[in-house]
Amino acid sequence: MKNSRTVAAGSLFVVALAGYLVTPEPRPTSAPVAHMVATARIPKVTLGKTLATKLDVPWGITFLASGSALVAQRPSGTIVRIGPKGQRAKVGTVPGVDDDGEGGLLGLALKPGAKPTKKKPVALYAYLTTSKDNRVVRMSYNGATLGKPKAVLTGIPKADHHNGGALVYGPDGRLYIGTGDAGNTENAQNKRSLGGKILRITPSGAIPKDNPVKGSPLYSFGHRNVQGLAFDAKGRLWATEFGQDTWDEFNRILAGRNYGWPVVEGKQAHAGFVAPKLQWHTDQASPSGLAIAGGVAYLGALRGERLWAVPLKGKGVGTPKSLLRGRFGRLRNVVATPDGKHLWVTTSNTDGRGAPSAQDDRVLRLDLS
Repeated sequence: MKNSRTVAAGSLFVVALAGYLVTPEPRPTSAPVAHMVATARIPKVTLGKTLATKLDVPWGITFLASGSALVAQRPSGTIVRIGPKGQRAKVGTVPGVDDDGEGGLLGLALKPGAKPTKKKPVALYAYLTTSKDNRVVRMSYNGATLGKPKAVLTGIPKADHHNGGALVYGPDGRLYIGTGDAGNTENAQNKRSLGGKILRITPSGAIPKDNPVKGSPLYSFGHRNVQGLAFDAKGRLWATEFGQDTWDEFNRILAGRNYGWPVVEGKQAHAGFVAPKLQWHTDQASPSGLAIAGGVAYLGALRGERLWAVPLKGKGVGTPKSLLRGRFGRLRNVVATPDGKHLWVTTSNTDGRGAPSAQDDRVLRLDLS
């Protein structure tokens, strides 16, 4: 499959490089902001409110400055806006979404602090599966409706499983994208493939000049299936990763490094590979979404049917704690509210692998004491 990258029409020219198309990098955006990391103690986590019910496999979540969030429904490609008190409105449906196995409309991302208006719409980014590939698109959002999608990054391998789907706007103004190996383990170690990677691009789709591999969106490689990405208060990137049969992983992501798949799974001493900070047996986790608030990482567990809370300490992590075990079934995405006082969590019980109740799927608000 040919890998390609496209951007909206403009003054940018396009050059061919390494089998896919790239655009030159625009002027740099804002630099990372340094903050002090809070003491890494796990707070009391309580259910504050069920914000929405009877959703169709809710997946990506991204917040607006108002406290409302846009939520993607994986099979249909429909996006709804959900308010902090549970107000709900349909925003639109992304065309071209192919509900193939684990694919569909996956991650969503807005620039933090987005305040869309009819006169000043903002750019909404979405990771989706099409009939040909996985890709990232950009759509205008005016606070009520969506514009037509424009491709930002195309050619990410697709399959009925291991499609990745993580999408996050970094503190450096770049987009970070977690992909899967699409069932072909060789993709993860192949630097010319966009599968089994964490990728880094500008919001226009250009390749940053300071990426680890010149002219490539590759940021890290050797991944099996990355569905959760989040930055801590120090600007460090963390990721969740599905294991095969034995070990799921929680990784601290370093630029240009190799995370071992398919040569290793979990914590194994092997020259040239980065070992995970934590590992779980797959029946305890199968981690998807990831949020970081107050120096604590929160991982949504699908097969494990719980929320894992992991305190971040220095360069490492503390002892993880299991929360909400079995209360809401499969937990998919976890996103912290802009003020860091709450978590929004989506369930994933209607995806064909859970035991849905009459209220599923749901968006839950968890309060952090």
